[in-house]
Amino acid sequence: MISAFAPGIAALGACLAITPMLRRDSTFARSLMTGISVILLIRYFTWRVTQTLPPPGFTADFFVGYPFMLAEAASLFGVCLSMLFLSRTIDRSADVEVGIKKAAAAARVPLVDVFICTYNEEQAILERTIIGATGLDYGNYRVWVLDDGRRLWLKRLTEVLGCHYLTRPDNQHAKAGNINHALRHVAGLQNKPDFVAILDADFVPLPEFLTRATSLMEDKTIGIVQTPQHFINPDPIQSNLAATEVWPDEQRFFFDILMPAKDAWGVAFCCGTSSVIRFSGLMEIGGFPTDSVTEDYLVTLRLKERNYLTVYLNERLTLGLAPEGLKEYITQRGRWCLGFMQIVRGRSGPFSSQSKLALIDRLSLVDAFMSWAGAYGTKMLGLIVPWLYLLFGIKAIYADLSELLTYFLPFYVWHAFTMTWISRGRSLAIMTDVSQYIAAPAVLKAIITGLIKPKGHKFKVTAKGGDRNQRFIEWPLLRLYGSALLITMLAIAYAFIINLKGESIAYGGLALGWSLYNCVVLAIVCFICIEQPRRRKAERFERNEPVLIHEDSAPRLVRMADISITGARFIDPAPPQVGTVLKCNVYGQNVSATVMRRTSDGFGVRFEEAAATRIRVVRAFYAGEYVRAFHGVRAVPVGKALLMRLFN
Repeated sequence: MISAFAPGIAALGACLAITPMLRRDSTFARSLMTGISVILLIRYFTWRVTQTLPPPGFTADFFVGYPFMLAEAASLFGVCLSMLFLSRTIDRSADVEVGIKKAAAAARVPLVDVFICTYNEEQAILERTIIGATGLDYGNYRVWVLDDGRRLWLKRLTEVLGCHYLTRPDNQHAKAGNINHALRHVAGLQNKPDFVAILDADFVPLPEFLTRATSLMEDKTIGIVQTPQHFINPDPIQSNLAATEVWPDEQRFFFDILMPAKDAWGVAFCCGTSSVIRFSGLMEIGGFPTDSVTEDYLVTLRLKERNYLTVYLNERLTLGLAPEGLKEYITQRGRWCLGFMQIVRGRSGPFSSQSKLALIDRLSLVDAFMSWAGAYGTKMLGLIVPWLYLLFGIKAIYADLSELLTYFLPFYVWHAFTMTWISRGRSLAIMTDVSQYIAAPAVLKAIITGLIKPKGHKFKVTAKGGDRNQRFIEWPLLRLYGSALLITMLAIAYAFIINLKGESIAYGGLALGWSLYNCVVLAIVCFICIEQPRRRKAERFERNEPVLIHEDSAPRLVRMADISITGARFIDPAPPQVGTVLKCNVYGQNVSATVMRRTSDGFGVRFEEAAATRIRVVRAFYAGEYVRAFHGVRAVPVGKALLMRLFN
């Protein structure tokens, strides 16, 4: 048995020896690591097909083993495609600097219309997005709030904040229809835009957003510049595991690693918000397509058919809200998957004869399809197959644990290490499994319904804001995975305690190891289903810096402990009385604030809510460095956070 670990240990040693000598942005280095991963995958799967399948016949082993092998093949094919695309990467920041210099010398600054798309978001969310959009450091732009909720208070808010307001009589085609209505409006104006920037209602642009994004539009073949989505709040996985400081939001791998890799192959795509799109290109294709609920991905494909490229600028230029609860998280993933299945079935799909897409574009679509259909389906089967052996003796895989380790472990180790190296620590295998299980029921439903019935589905908005003060249990998910965890533990007990047989000892090691891993993952998923309350309406960020305050015209220094867009907490041995109004020198300016509470080491304040103060505070907050970027997973603290959550 010990000798079975030798190939895996050798793979780990080779990774540790090689990677310090390699550069992550080198195509050669990335191709070397991903290429070896694929070779080890082929070695494993060759053994899997030739040595582990049940004998053909009308047996339960055959009818379980072969479908599972095909599902695994689909999943591994998806891994091969992802390795292909991850073998390259590109950074366009240097091109931006060149473009900015050219733009500064140009006689005319292109006009940009900034569209803020909204349906039912609350005022606090929309206010800061509008404030950020109206404070951009760009010389020629207009801000339009596209209100599909037709709310009078929002129209009044746009008048106060100095931007345009548009609405329409119906909500046909949801977000795409809303944008298309606005496109028709600005197309009828005397002063038509050169570009259109799209912002979701909760995404606040940083001051340099337009300057840097439009600089790449000097190349007339570029139709879309997409920038990443960064979030000021933790997603439900981070918050429910109390791992915000040591584990990234689930989108970091996609935006920080995968999208630059796709861009290097020329197959980056629009992700809706935080993008800038060439107006003339949109007019050529008739606006945003409405035959998918993920109209953003589809607009890339339609523009690509007209020879317009989508490029990716991997810079943090907008800050938004991640889904704050599991229900919203699941709804969002289900919508993305459903929209992609609609694309697969449509005229711009990877196998469509009507499409003018190149081979690499079609491969990218297949890659995305396999990441949905292959990965999630195999994941769910991976729960059931061990049960079938432990409870009923049905062997889908004719191999013991030592054989599996000899062939699978080298691939697993090398692949996991390669993903960690490429992603700069944004990928951790067990947490990837956790996030996939959480979304799996909605994703599998979306795959089936999207492929069978691609038309007639409504756009489901991801809710943002609302009351998050109470603990909430996502019962449907907890019942599903709690039951799966219980069945897994009962199956282990039945096979190795209640009904122990010689065959279980000889061949059950694989099922046992597999089941124990599943238990760990399922336990984490169950804890995530118990959502923890979020007490604050605005995210706070820790600080440690001196701040000048004026109390009764007497200036003195205190130390800031944390800050948000609504208030701050200071460390002070002589805190003012509750209700005291003072001036705080924060965000580089004096802001009026009221002392709301005393703490054991200081006091907390709420900033003045006057419109002028709110505008200054929001713009300064999003222009500063209060929101920290994620740099990498720290595996030990992640484990500690999981244990603390387990016993808390």
